[in-house]
Amino acid sequence: MLTIAPDQPHQTVITTFEVHPGTCQDLLDELRQAYDVFISKQPGFIAAGLHVNDAQTRIANYSQWARREDFLAMLRTDEMRARNRTIGALCKSFEPVMYDVVTGYG
Repeated sequence: MLTIAPDQPHQTVITTFEVHPGTCQDLLDELRQAYDVFISKQPGFIAAGLHVNDAQTRIANYSQWARREDFLAMLRTDEMRARNRTIGALCKSFEPVMYDVVTGYG
């Protein structure tokens, strides 16, 4: 379950993708498939969400991992490296950034 609180030791990763409106759905399909088949089954995975802006030019992916090392280990697998090449071909750019939760509301 997703927990947004500063007292949790989880690793938060927010990845932003810049896309063309014509490729937004293709990238979403690829990301959903990656989560369904591979990412969500990796050690340390907690939860994730995909978000799309109304112009379909940006996708934001919020994910949470038990530890930073779990996220990095997933990225380094042969399968994810191949998937990232496919993902990279469907967007102008993407950037995963690791964050620490400072404050949560709600």
